[in-house]
Amino acid sequence: MFTRPRIIPVLLYDDRDLIKTINFKDRTYLGDPVNAVKIFNRKGIDELSVLDIGATRNGREPDFDLLKDIASEAFMPLSCGGGITTLEQVHELLAIGYEKVVINSELVRHPKLITTAAEAFGSQSVVASIDAKLVNGQYKCVISDGNDIVDKTPVELAQDAERLGAGEIIINSVDRDGMMQGYDIKLVRSVVDAVKIPVTAIGGAGGIQDLKAVLREGNAHAAAGGSMFVYYGRLKAVLITAPSEEELTAAGIYSE
Repeated sequence: MFTRPRIIPVLLYDDRDLIKTINFKDRTYLGDPVNAVKIFNRKGIDELSVLDIGATRNGREPDFDLLKDIASEAFMPLSCGGGITTLEQVHELLAIGYEKVVINSELVRHPKLITTAAEAFGSQSVVASIDAKLVNGQYKCVISDGNDIVDKTPVELAQDAERLGAGEIIINSVDRDGMMQGYDIKLVRSVVDAVKIPVTAIGGAGGIQDLKAVLREGNAHAAAGGSMFVYYGRLKAVLITAPSEEELTAAGIYSE
């Protein structure tokens, strides 16, 4: 586990609504994404990721107006994804304040975008996002908000992404999404062991101990999550929150 691993809240939105999903389905409306960003400003988080989960499925480009509003309010490093299909879009997103772009479906459909973006703006700006689920007991990758199965394993796609020039990988478990019952450590570890670039894990975080487990047992470089940052308590009351520096230090995630 790294001395100072990153802890990253992930905000999902569709048609400007902040939402949360379970297994990429069963959506819950949470409010305005810009308001959530304002609250996270006070939490001192390491990084924030905002993902438009409807853009690719509906053939939309990134919502630049909303993303500008988010970037203008955010005091932390930002990444964004959803609907990114061209180098020009990557340039605009970086220009309005995003440190990284997250590319998911185009990693499969038009992998050259990874390479051209990395060559133009640096590998550190390009994150390859891989969504994985168990199909007949085997890990398969999915794209287009989980609707299309790809005939590659997460390890194979991660190795493709590294070879293409991505500077970072996000590995997401569809089966654990929104369940708040812990990460798929086996999935995360398989990807971490297969590549040399940093890997961020997402899918299943329910609390600080889950973050610690994926960092320590999964060897992830960063732990990301959705539900644990927007819900509170057994009944899942909507509350934008994040563990404090003191809590993360007490849990052994941060070194004193």
